[in-house]
Amino acid sequence: MVGRRFQVLHNDSNFDLEYDTDDGFEVFQFQLYSLTSVPPDQQKIYGAEPDTQISTDSDLATISDKLRLVSIDDEPPKPELDSAQFLQSDEELARLLQAEEEALMLQQYVASENTQEFESRVRPYVSQVLMYEDEIRQEAARKSVPVEELEEKALVSLAKEGNFNPSKIERDHAFLLQLLFWFKQSFRWVNAPSCRDCGNETIDQGMTAPLPSETLYGASRVEQYRCTVCSRLTRFPRYKDPKKLVETREGRCGEWANCFTLYCRAFGYESRLILDFTDHVWTECYSQFLGRWMHLDPCEAIYDRPLLYEKGWNKKLNYVIALAKDGVYDVTKRYTRKWHEVLSRRTMVTEPSLSSILTNITNETRRGFAPQLLSIIEARDIEENQQIERSLHSEDDESLSLPGRRSGNEQWRKSRAEIGSDNLSSSACPVRLCVDEHVTKIYNAFCPVLHQFIAEEVTKAEAVEVLGITKRILLDLSSSPFKSRRASIDSVLSNPKFQKLLPSFDDLLDALSLEKKVNTDGRVEICSVGNPVVTSLALPVVLDAIDDMVHNLNKCENYGKNMFTLPLLKLNRLHSGSVVASAEELPLGIATSAFDGTQISKWEEPNGAKGCWIVYRTFDDKKYELVAYELMSANDAPERDPMDWILEGSNDEGNSWQVLDKQTSQFFKDRFQRRTYMINSAHSPSNIFSYAFADSGFLQSKIFSLLPDCKLGALISMPEHYEI
Repeated sequence: MVGRRFQVLHNDSNFDLEYDTDDGFEVFQFQLYSLTSVPPDQQKIYGAEPDTQISTDSDLATISDKLRLVSIDDEPPKPELDSAQFLQSDEELARLLQAEEEALMLQQYVASENTQEFESRVRPYVSQVLMYEDEIRQEAARKSVPVEELEEKALVSLAKEGNFNPSKIERDHAFLLQLLFWFKQSFRWVNAPSCRDCGNETIDQGMTAPLPSETLYGASRVEQYRCTVCSRLTRFPRYKDPKKLVETREGRCGEWANCFTLYCRAFGYESRLILDFTDHVWTECYSQFLGRWMHLDPCEAIYDRPLLYEKGWNKKLNYVIALAKDGVYDVTKRYTRKWHEVLSRRTMVTEPSLSSILTNITNETRRGFAPQLLSIIEARDIEENQQIERSLHSEDDESLSLPGRRSGNEQWRKSRAEIGSDNLSSSACPVRLCVDEHVTKIYNAFCPVLHQFIAEEVTKAEAVEVLGITKRILLDLSSSPFKSRRASIDSVLSNPKFQKLLPSFDDLLDALSLEKKVNTDGRVEICSVGNPVVTSLALPVVLDAIDDMVHNLNKCENYGKNMFTLPLLKLNRLHSGSVVASAEELPLGIATSAFDGTQISKWEEPNGAKGCWIVYRTFDDKKYELVAYELMSANDAPERDPMDWILEGSNDEGNSWQVLDKQTSQFFKDRFQRRTYMINSAHSPSNIFSYAFADSGFLQSKIFSLLPDCKLGALISMPEHYEI
């Protein structure tokens, strides 16, 4: 152990930091974050010597004790460096512009003046996109969608960000994303269809002539496959009519994008079908929330990541054309940051000829449009072109890792060199707010229930039975319409134990925004009261909590007055704080997923093999003395479970830290297993808590409970918990 004292200068303020250099550079960066609020991935650390930047492999035992910290988002530390950076940036831009000019000059010699090939690729889609405007097709699409379910998920997604009363624009945007996720789950990718007779695998036998029933829905191409078991032939028509695809719900990227674009139009979103000449198709929708066109890939369930193909799939793009009822647009520049390279591959026609073709087709589609509508569309066209040009030479977000292609079988993706990585992740995790007060209320609400069990001399078996009845009622509520949830409890009130214990569940109902109600006919119901989204957000939490309670009751060896301890009760769980992490998976494995109280979500750290960390800051910087915490294993991949970690706390903005707990060689034998760790070391209350995890591959976890020292009447000292 080598203890050192560093003096760190940041923004004209000096910070003293005592540090054990054996803990390594990453923990050192994290402690600097606690002092200065500059996340580790944004830190530049300089030593006493001018321009000497401290690297991550530096020996902390030998570096200067006087350091200067600079955020990469701030002005660089020296004007000379600032000028040099700007000069380098200008030189790079000039180089790119020169390369573009040279590519354009070369194009004049290699590009064809025959526009027939280009038009033959585009024109068939002009009539196809008009099918999305057909009301019969739109109605067929709407009828196949669980609209209320997606509305609920959209509102819950907004509530998880603290927005419980969103505007219509926000609701529409959130619904579109849920429509994308639903479509990904409901549509089936077909490499080779299963045998229509016996269901076994098939082998490609080439193309065959379409039947009249197939050409009726635009299937001019029909693939034929032979079963590997029964040798019978299976036809796979490549339907182009999206109404038929609503029925079949299968295909490859052409069918996926064709059908999904119909769904978008069916729900009123301005939509385009995007044709990539390097063999892919996707969708764009105009987002009123973002004020611009947004990329959506239904095959991948990825949205607003236009560089997915160039950066993630390593595609060598040439032409990316958007087709809609009101025009045809060249949107290639939206999907590249290597325009000079793309230009060198655009040899089908010259740029002036391309522009002329698209203008002519667009004018054809707009014939008969009212002048007022035309002016609106043309103004939007101008705005879009300006946005695309502004983004063309913008700096890429290096912290964002875009995945390779995930649709299609692995061999096919490898043959196209599109396999790439598996994860959409970010190493620049923003500070996120934890919207989880309802989780604390739910766990606190079990205390009066357990006390009533003892007061009424309920046996362990009877207690488990009552909790089982409660869960069934809540499951009935979960399956009822979320805007008007209600479930009758008349049948269970015949159970005298449950009837007598029912008042003890009032706090739990309140935490769920539910109440008991006696109807005019005497029937007793549980129904929603207040904002129904609160109930939607809380129901998955309480269902998991009941399972956990039953599990711990069954294991409880001291059932009775002495059972009010961890892990059975988790009172006064920390909530409503803020969290930041070393990295996170987007959009479902973000840092706050570790705190939301549900089993189905998790914080996933893609760089776990390099060590990772997560920091929790309490609401209003209120200080707590922790007595315990919990971790829960995630749903899959045991090799990603945390094994070694250190938990520290600070009460002075990170100027000093105290080790609260340190664990090594931990093992989770089951999925969704919660393990409780007591804090035995003496420590003062803290308002910042840090978990630093040692090498563990991809880390996926929940830090389920941070429990602060607090008294419950004359009861027992309990900790408070937070999830990660």
